[in-house]
Amino acid sequence: MNLKEVKNDKAVIIEIDGRLDTTNYSSLERKLVDHIDNGNINVLIDCSNMDYISSSGLRIFLMALKKITSLKGKFVLCGLQDNIREIFEISGFTSIFPIFDNAQDALADF
Repeated sequence: MNLKEVKNDKAVIIEIDGRLDTTNYSSLERKLVDHIDNGNINVLIDCSNMDYISSSGLRIFLMALKKITSLKGKFVLCGLQDNIREIFEISGFTSIFPIFDNAQDALADF
């Protein structure tokens, strides 16, 4: 998994490329915690190039959502591929997370 981040006037955008699983979820977790601890509480996760997510990855997303929401920020997702969207639907996460088709639509929500 590779992570790329961009910060603009609305949010921190983190793009995930590859697999988010038990072997690498901790790098995303550290990055999210660092941003939250530094007051960056508007976060967009771009999943356009993410091709797999494990339960560990889902747990990190849920942790970030809870923490950011408690601080009155926003945590949104975009670009879920069909197989990732299916995992979110099965787990019930589509009703918990704001999910957009693309980054442009997601940023408009901030």
